[in-house]
Amino acid sequence: MHILLTGGTGLIGRHLCPFLLNHHKVTVLTRNPIQAAVILTHQVHTVRSLDEVNFEEIDAVINLAGEPIVNKRWSESQKRTLLNSRINLTQQISKAISRCESPPHTFISGSAIGFYGRQENQPIDESFNDIYPEFSHVLCRDWEHAATKAHGEQTRVCLLRTGIVLAKQGGALGKMLPAFKFGFGGPLGHGRQGMSWIHIDDMIQLILFVLSHQEIQGPINATAPNPVDNNEFSQTLANVISRPAMLRMPSWVLKLMMGEMSDLLLHGQFVLPNKLLNHNFRFHYPTLKPALESLKL
Repeated sequence: MHILLTGGTGLIGRHLCPFLLNHHKVTVLTRNPIQAAVILTHQVHTVRSLDEVNFEEIDAVINLAGEPIVNKRWSESQKRTLLNSRINLTQQISKAISRCESPPHTFISGSAIGFYGRQENQPIDESFNDIYPEFSHVLCRDWEHAATKAHGEQTRVCLLRTGIVLAKQGGALGKMLPAFKFGFGGPLGHGRQGMSWIHIDDMIQLILFVLSHQEIQGPINATAPNPVDNNEFSQTLANVISRPAMLRMPSWVLKLMMGEMSDLLLHGQFVLPNKLLNHNFRFHYPTLKPALESLKL
């Protein structure tokens, strides 16, 4: 296949690209072609603009681009940046697909479990619709809506509602590790909030799985089948790296430091990947401790 990839130099994209290049031609949309070539190798074809892409020649689009959600405090201007970085590009892709006589047969577009908003301890699958209407939901809802406009008789749209991606470098784990390694790690707030996670290897394999299974479409929970609460996550991480996890971070401190963005850490969801399981996808790392141990932190 000829695949158009956005967000190729991000955490998921840079792990995904080598697997795609094994069997497919890959075009990467990037603002920095030189950097992309260094990270992803010169095997990828890079473009700076969608205007350079002939969508009639594209078989599938994997859209992972977006401003990192926890890089900056959520001021009103940063919220607009987070929305625009996802929605504008996704709308452009959907319009390009819709104009094709022979469009890409698959559009896989990013989203996040933030779509569900904060929840209690009930398990949540793709059919769940009792949404808590906060900013993370609005962000994911609008992002998904922009992608679904590409849906048609010849194009299926898959929405990856991704959890916390566990990788050795980068992502949420990269931000947590320094404190834990110095012995300052521990639960956040009351610690009972859900943490729905996925190992980077399983994340890559499920994207490849969705790409090759034409019968799958719509929302897909990209999370391991065994979510945990923050207390268990903190204790397991500390145990794996042989450190204590004694220092609980009070909610008020996080709110003071991070403002509204602290909601992502203090509230959560217990998300289940039922659509993937129903299609017989097998997770290599279904439980947390082996997943963390495999990363050799």
